[in-house]
Amino acid sequence: MISVDVALKLGEFDLDVAFENEAGITALFGRSGAGKSMTINLIAGLARPDRGEIVLDGRTLVDTEAGIVLAPHRRRIGLVFQDARLFPHLTVNQNLVFGRWFVAKSAKRVAFDPVVETLGIGHLLRRKPALLSGGEKQRVAIGRALLASPELLLMDEPLASLDAERKLEILPLIESLRDAFGIPIVYVSHAVEEVARLASHVVVLDGGRVVASGAVEDVLGAALKDAGLSRFARSSVIAGTLSAVDAEYGLAEVSHPAGKVWLAGCAGSLGGDVRVIVKSTDITLAKELAHGLSIRNALSGTVAGIETDDGPFAGVTINLEGHGHLFALATRKAIDELKIGQGQRVFALIKTVALDERAVALIES
Repeated sequence: MISVDVALKLGEFDLDVAFENEAGITALFGRSGAGKSMTINLIAGLARPDRGEIVLDGRTLVDTEAGIVLAPHRRRIGLVFQDARLFPHLTVNQNLVFGRWFVAKSAKRVAFDPVVETLGIGHLLRRKPALLSGGEKQRVAIGRALLASPELLLMDEPLASLDAERKLEILPLIESLRDAFGIPIVYVSHAVEEVARLASHVVVLDGGRVVASGAVEDVLGAALKDAGLSRFARSSVIAGTLSAVDAEYGLAEVSHPAGKVWLAGCAGSLGGDVRVIVKSTDITLAKELAHGLSIRNALSGTVAGIETDDGPFAGVTINLEGHGHLFALATRKAIDELKIGQGQRVFALIKTVALDERAVALIES
């Protein structure tokens, strides 16, 4: 477990952040300049807070009041940055084992072969970084951090420099690392699809402050109101169970107490839990179930709140039946004409073609 409660003033920017991470992946989410990377630097020891405490598994890394500030190399923390930062004159194998030189034999908890196998980099061991693709470099950087047997892994937007295809290649590997090695991870990102797929807990930052914190399906959506994101970045997460497969049409059914969601294929096992990302701009609201439409996904819920300003749009938060929330965008004109108000029952209609099955998080039961 890591507990962070730190403050730092740097020029005009004033950071004051507190959160805890029990296990799995905690995501620090927010737009650029929100304070995510600064928080990571404070945890890693690359910067020193003006005030605060950082405690990792009961071991105090920082306590400014007591005068405790451990050096970075004594914190037992692994780091993965946007750029891989590999040593260009060393082979992949030499880069991987570099961090192990500084770890006591008794503290080496992560073995070489399982890491290489999980990351799929065995065929790259003799190459130099100049001969690697961007995705391959990031695999090696992740492996190097793991092989230092850290007690915590910090990942600062590790996929930001990769194209969409490479991101989809690396995301399952990070899921495998999360599940196979049991090392808690603090993951920095401003990409909703990464956070929804990987994290169990989300801390939303804006202007150096925590504006929301909690489970992924609770935080993404309406809770992003104060994160300074555009309407196109306001997405929600549906947590359901993979309940059926229609092989004839290449579709998979996700069951939720509020209704069914059909995906264009899904690699999970029946009975497994999944998270589906739904963009706020891909939801159509209806007061009654419509007929004669191609839309097959309809989730029922109650309007919990409506956000409006002087602009043309309205943001509608829907408490889904059973559990979870959806955040939908519509025009103010549509909301007024349909007389949609707080407390009313509505249906959220979602086209299957709008759902990216590649970004679905598989959480096998």
